[in-house]
Amino acid sequence: MAIKRQGQLIPMVKFREILRLHNLGYNQSEIARSCLTARSTVQDYIKRAQAHSLDYDKLENLSDSEIQALLGKGYRKRNKQQQTIDFESVHRELQRKGVTLGLLWMEGKERGDWQYSYGGFCRRYRQWKKRQNLSMRQVYKGGDKLFVDFSGMTMPILNLETGELTQAQIFVACLGASSYTYVEALASQALDNWIGAHQRALAFFGGVPAAIIPDNLKSGVTDPCRYEPGINRTYQDFAEHYNVIILPARPKAPRDKAKVENAVQQVERQILAPLRDQPFTSFTQLNQALNQGLEKLNQRTMREYGQSRRERFEQVDQPELKPLPSQTFEYADWKKAKVHLDYHVEFERHYYSVPYEYVRKSVMVKITESLVQIFHDHQRIAVHQRSRVPFSHSTEEGHMPPEHWAYKTQTRKKFLAWAEQVGPATQQQVTDILDKKRYDEQAFRTLRGVQSLNTAYGPERLEAACKRANALGMVGRRYLDSMLKHKLESDPLPGEEHQVVPLHHANLRGSEYYQAT
Repeated sequence: MAIKRQGQLIPMVKFREILRLHNLGYNQSEIARSCLTARSTVQDYIKRAQAHSLDYDKLENLSDSEIQALLGKGYRKRNKQQQTIDFESVHRELQRKGVTLGLLWMEGKERGDWQYSYGGFCRRYRQWKKRQNLSMRQVYKGGDKLFVDFSGMTMPILNLETGELTQAQIFVACLGASSYTYVEALASQALDNWIGAHQRALAFFGGVPAAIIPDNLKSGVTDPCRYEPGINRTYQDFAEHYNVIILPARPKAPRDKAKVENAVQQVERQILAPLRDQPFTSFTQLNQALNQGLEKLNQRTMREYGQSRRERFEQVDQPELKPLPSQTFEYADWKKAKVHLDYHVEFERHYYSVPYEYVRKSVMVKITESLVQIFHDHQRIAVHQRSRVPFSHSTEEGHMPPEHWAYKTQTRKKFLAWAEQVGPATQQQVTDILDKKRYDEQAFRTLRGVQSLNTAYGPERLEAACKRANALGMVGRRYLDSMLKHKLESDPLPGEEHQVVPLHHANLRGSEYYQAT
């Protein structure tokens, strides 16, 4: 697994989470553990935020780029890669008589294995040694942590109508201090089932713990890095709604979630195993059987405490749990998308518009049961009612470029109103163009061309050209354009007689001049 490089600028989503947890009163060590980043990093970002009077509420009105500018943070380039040392061989050599760290450091430096100073070499060795196979006794406070995971065992459910056999996934949640347990059968480990199981578990416990410890399941953790795991956006929304901190267990570190590992084992042995031969035909039927077994498990006395899980819960965990939020959490899917050239984004074959300025930019789409919201740089730029009509468009008028809006708002009535202002002949020509087409929309392109002639030649010449075209039975922009281009709009029509004006002046000779003498 690739390890993320140290020293990079942390994502602004993580910075927002740091401030959120800081406002909730968590200390820097707890915040660092939740976000899986160094405590010094947490301290640095909190100090920078305080210097600019930033708190979590103010972040909602700022984009990610604005926050980065305020904090003065950027990416730092590393001059060289950190040297790696095989401390296992160093540790083995130290077991030999007379061998010291100083001797090994000097020998390695002479060979060119490392360039560290003696103090840096010893410090790194001590850090490596501390990480080797150490186990710490976990002590849990009341209402502090809730561990969640899926059981490795599944339960078969038979569909009587189709004969299809479905393997139900078993979700297990367990409070750290009391080991009070919750169990539920789900159709899958998908995100919607994962979030729904969390909601029902918290309702079962009647309150909210300070932290939830999940495994690195894809539904909850999008990037299972040992140091900086990425939390699923929907899961993060869930945490903010319930005002709880998410502390993912480290990959391949079962001791981080030993409590739920034990709870899963107890569920498999005491609840699932006794039901192994019992047939189930629905999730409702299976969950009823699980609830009966769960009641017995929580009432059974634990030898370590001399109390049942239920009694321990009522004494230790229940009084410390935070109250459930007054409003129900609304499940939402998040999707990263790129705005198409037609200023729309797609979800489930339906297209939703955004302001045309965001064409080709990446956005985040939040989809709930009733709404589709689109965000860019952590700012909402569009919201639509969710539509389930495939291959259709939801377009806001304000999202369209001006020229698209002008084209979309074309109507027969608007073209006729314009022609009436130019003159009666133009109005007749426009009416004839519209009547020539089966559908009005087919004539709009031609009429826009007629309007362009009005701009190029003026309304007087256009009106004269339309009068001549109407008399000759010519309909269309092409005739008008040719007439105006060759200045034929003032020529007399066929059949019209020219009125000859008689001339009277002194040099004009009459008929009498040519009589014979």
